[in-house]
Amino acid sequence: MSKKDLIDAVAKECELTKEKASSAVEAVLAHIKASMKNGDEVRIPDFGTFKVAARKAREGRNPATGKTIQIPASRVPKFTPSKGLKDLMN
Repeated sequence: MSKKDLIDAVAKECELTKEKASSAVEAVLAHIKASMKNGDEVRIPDFGTFKVAARKAREGRNPATGKTIQIPASRVPKFTPSKGLKDLMN
C-alpha cells in the first residue's frame, strides 16, 4: 500500500475529501516524525510502537576493497508490532 492508497482509503472510510484525508495522514506522520526526532516513543494501541534506538560506533568492511572502516554511532527508527497485530498476521 502506498501513501496515496492510504489517503484514498482514509477518504473513503471517513467520508472525507481526498484533500482533507491527505492533510490528516500528513499530520499524523508529521507528529510521529517530530516525536521520534525528540527521542520519544509513539505507542498506537493494537498496532505497535515506534521508537528510536541508539547504535554504537563500530567497525565494518568495505565489500569492494575489504578494507576496515569506522561506522559512526547513529540513531535509527524501530517499529515493534503489538501482540494484537502479530496475532492478526497468523
